Amino acid sequence: MIAPEPFFEPRGTPFSEYHRIRALLDLGHTVDLVTYPFGKDVTMPGLRIFRAARPPFITGVKIGPSPAKLFLDMTLTWTALNRARTGRYDAVHSHEEGAAIGVMISTALGIPHVYDMHSSLPQQLENFAFSKSAVLRWMFQVLERTAIKRSRVTIVICPHLETTARTVVPDAQVVLIENAPGSGDVPVAGSGKAIRAALGIDAAAPMVLYTGTFEAYQGLELLFAAAKIVMRQRPDARVVLAGGKPDQVARAKAQAAAIGAHGLIFTGEQPSDEIPLYLDAADVLVSPRSTGTNTPLKIYQYLRSGRAIVATRLLTHTQVLSDEVAILTEPTAEGFSRGILQAINDPAGAKRIGDAAKQLADTRYTYETYLQRTREACAALVA
Repeated sequence: MIAPEPFFEPRGTPFSEYHRIRALLDLGHTVDLVTYPFGKDVTMPGLRIFRAARPPFITGVKIGPSPAKLFLDMTLTWTALNRARTGRYDAVHSHEEGAAIGVMISTALGIPHVYDMHSSLPQQLENFAFSKSAVLRWMFQVLERTAIKRSRVTIVICPHLETTARTVVPDAQVVLIENAPGSGDVPVAGSGKAIRAALGIDAAAPMVLYTGTFEAYQGLELLFAAAKIVMRQRPDARVVLAGGKPDQVARAKAQAAAIGAHGLIFTGEQPSDEIPLYLDAADVLVSPRSTGTNTPLKIYQYLRSGRAIVATRLLTHTQVLSDEVAILTEPTAEGFSRGILQAINDPAGAKRIGDAAKQLADTRYTYETYLQRTREACAALVA
């Protein structure tokens, strides 16, 4: 398996890679993971991790395309080639742009390739505002088309990506495996009291929670503007943001202060096993994402929590969420604030929505379903 990300770090694609490996191991396979030199080692029976060398002067890698990734992918390629030369493998499984390496190795070894498509590569350039170069976009389109065409199986994580893959290569073998395991466990009732106490939030005060990264596509500016409106009507409410690296938190605080938003509490990045405590402490969970089409990983954990979810009425959310299981709003400050206030001011209604969300998670987005989809992908690989 080739993963051009820091593994393990508590963010989207590494979480997805972790659960993909976990499922493969549960199905009786073994995995040799070739990945970046950054991240926390994970111990699981049947998993070996091989880290690429760290290029000089590179001490980390941000989410999305970056110049640092060009150099990291060079050392990743070298490490993957060494593994291919010395090991004996039944398949090559590549994530994201790692497919460029994986397709080459699978062709050389004469074994099947799995492309794990977490996003559309050309769309990444737009989502992360990396480049407007038509040539670079064309190169990403060629890479994506080649990865899908030369793979025995393409795994996608949301319905929109399934449509994208079939549009690019109509006869592709595509298996949809949504990130049902999410980014953590179900909250335990009562476990959030310690979080409220630590944050200085009264037990009766409404707590609105955002979890996740602070990347531009997450729509935090929308959340800040909505929070300003919410505080006018409910000054007792608090909006907690669990996530963000120190420099991102500093910028976010400045953005919120610039528009006069208050009642915000920034905790910074939290360990994944702490997030269920925050979910239990919250009354309302928010996802203000404003761009992109992939389903946010947090949504599946939000559903399992049984709390009311307020999210923008955009494809990134609506391919999983509906008005029955969430409060969907227009992607405006006024619309998003109305959704938050609706959840705060109508606890009984919020509970009904939260209960419906948990019911959906318990019936459709289970680990058993995830494992079965993984089994189907493996079967298609060797068919």
